[in-house]
Amino acid sequence: MAKPVEPSAFLDACAMRQTATVPVWFMRQAGRSLPEYRSARGDASILEAVRDPALVTELTLQPVTRYSVDAAILFSDIMVPLAAMDSGVQIVAGRGPVIEQRVSGESDLGRLRDLEPEEDIPYVIDAIRLIRNELAPSGIPLIGFAGAPFTLASYLIEGGPSRDHARTKAFMFSEPSIWERLIDKLADIALAFLRAQILAGAQAVQLFDSWAGALSTEQYERYVFKASSKVLRGVAELGVPRIHFGVGTGELLEPMANAGADVIGVDWHVSLADVRKRVGRPIALQGNLDPSWCLAPGKQMEAEVLRILREGSATPGYIFNLGHGVLPETDPSTLARIVELVHAWNPR
Repeated sequence: MAKPVEPSAFLDACAMRQTATVPVWFMRQAGRSLPEYRSARGDASILEAVRDPALVTELTLQPVTRYSVDAAILFSDIMVPLAAMDSGVQIVAGRGPVIEQRVSGESDLGRLRDLEPEEDIPYVIDAIRLIRNELAPSGIPLIGFAGAPFTLASYLIEGGPSRDHARTKAFMFSEPSIWERLIDKLADIALAFLRAQILAGAQAVQLFDSWAGALSTEQYERYVFKASSKVLRGVAELGVPRIHFGVGTGELLEPMANAGADVIGVDWHVSLADVRKRVGRPIALQGNLDPSWCLAPGKQMEAEVLRILREGSATPGYIFNLGHGVLPETDPSTLARIVELVHAWNPR
């Protein structure tokens, strides 16, 4: 495991320690909004790009250099471990992950096996080591990530992105025994993926449960909580901050926090003040600017950033971020301005 760097504002905030400035990073900060990203990646698909450690290093570091954010996030994708195990995954431009043969019954579970990081994803491990070496002089920490079991299961059952996840929930309701085995296997895969990233040098991890907002609290607690908890608690002994994030999960914040997160990532549907009430105990928060504000006129955008800063920094343990990923049409200068505003804000 790589040698830890000195504490950063980001890592301090994850631990709910007071920071001199509010730390900031952006989900999808390495991406299509950057011209240097488009130039470096070219026509390669994301699943091809992640197999090139040198390219992954360059793409991961580009936003750190341009924006002076307080954390880097590994350039990767939640489908990487499934793709590495020949699960028939493709990522189609303009649509997202598409599954060649979707999961529809017990017989399909045999296509999922244990992830063997050294054999299946050596390029991810190599990339993290390269990135940590490049980041060492600055002390900027690296965040690794994985897709949460429910979100991975939804892609496998739906065969691709879905608006209502009806097929997934119907499977969950009608085949509870098969569902439990499926989501437990996906928890093992996500856990192995995160542990490999941490052991290679990642200093924090984020579990993306992008589609959990399709669930009620009762459904989450009954069908999903155990698997998500298995992932988050499974890396606890490695001592890095664990961030849990989902879209539209305002009603799920308490059980999501109880699954083992140190930090709750918050989208824009709920205020940070309300999050603190709903969770019911002190916990670090991350978020929650609506990405669409980055397309608004400068003065309006800046006013919204300042409003969120006032709300978020009311207590220690706050990290500024968007409520979802950077939109491709975002002007990089807007994100640079947001970083300036955040760093100039006095949390005290």
